[in-house]
Amino acid sequence: MSNKKNNASAIREMTPEELSKTLREDREELLSLRLRKNTGQVDNPARIRTLRREIARLETVAREKRSAAR
Repeated sequence: MSNKKNNASAIREMTPEELSKTLREDREELLSLRLRKNTGQVDNPARIRTLRREIARLETVAREKRSAAR
């Protein structure tokens, strides 16, 4: 998700596998950014906030899909 903008409707159209994969990639990127921030090497510190919000959106939609499947 790092290169394309996703809104809630686009996220809701994803399959559970796509959600899981995207969530994993975003979490890895967030970890990398946090480590680089601590060493002073991050170029765009605002990206951390953007990623945190994107992860929250993904987790919300994943939870909605799990609840709907029950």
